[in-house]
Amino acid sequence: MAGRIPQMFIDDLLTRTDIVEVIDARVQLKQAGREYKACCPFHNEKTPSFTVSQVKQFYHCFGCGAHGTAITFLMEFEHMDFVEAVEELAHTAGLEVPREAGYASQTQAGTQPLYDLLEKASTFYQQQLRSHPQAGRAVDYLKQRGLSGEVAARFGVGFAPPGWDNLLTALGTDETARKRLQETGLVIERSGGSGVYDRFRDRIQFPIHDRRGRTIGFGGRVLGDDTPKYLNSPESSVFHKGQELYGLYEVRKAMRKLERLLVVEGYMDVVALAQFDINYAVATLGTATTPEHLERLFRTAPEVVFCFDGDRAGRAAAWRALENALSVLRDGREARFLFLPEGEDPDSLVRQIGKEKFEQQIGEAVHLSDFFFDQLASGLDIDSIDGRARLVDQARPLLARLPDSVFRQLMIERLGELARTDAARLEERFESPAEKEKQQPDRPAPSPRQHSERSPIREAIAILLHQPELAQRLEALPFPPSELLPGIPLLSELFELLQQQPGLTTGSVLEHWRGREEARHLSKLAQWKPLADDIDLEAELRGHLGRITRLLAERRIGQLLDEEHKHPLNSQEKQELKELLQGRQPGN
Repeated sequence: MAGRIPQMFIDDLLTRTDIVEVIDARVQLKQAGREYKACCPFHNEKTPSFTVSQVKQFYHCFGCGAHGTAITFLMEFEHMDFVEAVEELAHTAGLEVPREAGYASQTQAGTQPLYDLLEKASTFYQQQLRSHPQAGRAVDYLKQRGLSGEVAARFGVGFAPPGWDNLLTALGTDETARKRLQETGLVIERSGGSGVYDRFRDRIQFPIHDRRGRTIGFGGRVLGDDTPKYLNSPESSVFHKGQELYGLYEVRKAMRKLERLLVVEGYMDVVALAQFDINYAVATLGTATTPEHLERLFRTAPEVVFCFDGDRAGRAAAWRALENALSVLRDGREARFLFLPEGEDPDSLVRQIGKEKFEQQIGEAVHLSDFFFDQLASGLDIDSIDGRARLVDQARPLLARLPDSVFRQLMIERLGELARTDAARLEERFESPAEKEKQQPDRPAPSPRQHSERSPIREAIAILLHQPELAQRLEALPFPPSELLPGIPLLSELFELLQQQPGLTTGSVLEHWRGREEARHLSKLAQWKPLADDIDLEAELRGHLGRITRLLAERRIGQLLDEEHKHPLNSQEKQELKELLQGRQPGN
């Protein structure tokens, strides 16, 4: 549903969200006093300079300057847009995201008609499975595969009838609709440009959903003798198969807490395993497992088990998955490999041995570390010096891809054991001087003394961002909103917000300025910390407000005196000037 997300909902969502939990699920944090620290996920460093404040609900890296709220972190780390990040947090909190009517972003305006059309296509295919005269063939096939109507409905399984223009006739009602059908790949242009025809014909249809549950494409399994056996939607502005995983939306919908994901090869494998109440299987969309897939998988669950055929081709595919997994294997993430007996796939095997034994095999899957060294050592005589040297030579560029972590250190130590050499000396060889120079050097955190030169307006804003509840202890600002000093309008707006909405955290406050020029300044000020824990911040704030009042008075006196040189002041201006000058007197 298109529409702006109400700000009040965002405030409530961030109140329910703990930024430490959000970030710790993706980057391992360690508590350091009142804050949490880690090596920054946004630049290369070995000494942690990335801090997360649970009180402020705000993160900041003193090395590269990255900072923001839980929403910002998801946008930057997971490459989500704003709406996706809000919906991700809402899903975790068990909330539905409301929308305000009458608003749609430019992105929504450009792609929303395609999402609407794809959803209509999904509904059409599901209707055909129930009512088309030839749907019996599709129903019989699904029953033969042991699929119940309940599971078929959960995954939105449908039927594309035989014929060249079933979908085109149903949805291509005008030229605009036909162009959109072509843009999504649901219809194909005939050679010579003499019209278009349906891409999916006489196939079982599996709708592919994005993380928000929107239909973005289809996979079709042929019923007759046509080829290919499986046919996917082509790439489009809403569908990128190198980033999407079939069944992931359904997995997250079915299971609140995920500890494991099983990656299989086909749509029917995912659906068939769900029939046996194995609800954590997903499938790549006819492509090898990409780094984008892996990031998404590990952001969903800490353990990923890849399921492949046990033959030579299956092991080659498993090795490609392993190579892509290395760069995302931070501590707390585990990859394993399940190799199936020859001639079996997950669908056939689970029907043959049942859920309990199938899950037992998943639990006994080969660890990545074992598969890694077994594959590299195969064909090598590691009892010889030459064989061990070749093992190190082959392992070195692969292990160098691992992020700096305990897992990386343990892998190097295991290589040292197999090569019968010192692990510390091995690690020195993993990083060339040129690679070291490319690393961004750590930058020391700025000294708190650097804050002392800020104006009282910036100091007041920084204190309110650090401790928003202080606004409740003041009846009002001791001066009216004014343009005489830069920053006064922002301070006044911030103070009014905090008085009207008590309980906002720093992170919640910053979201009120998202998309505005002032957001950049507020984010910098949100990094401020008091020089000592025992400072009376309320007194500090009142002191800065007093200084601002005096500065405003001086600025107004100068303004009135300038006016007096140009023309006589009126009685009201004279009285104002008199009162301001009296206020300068000692004791006032």
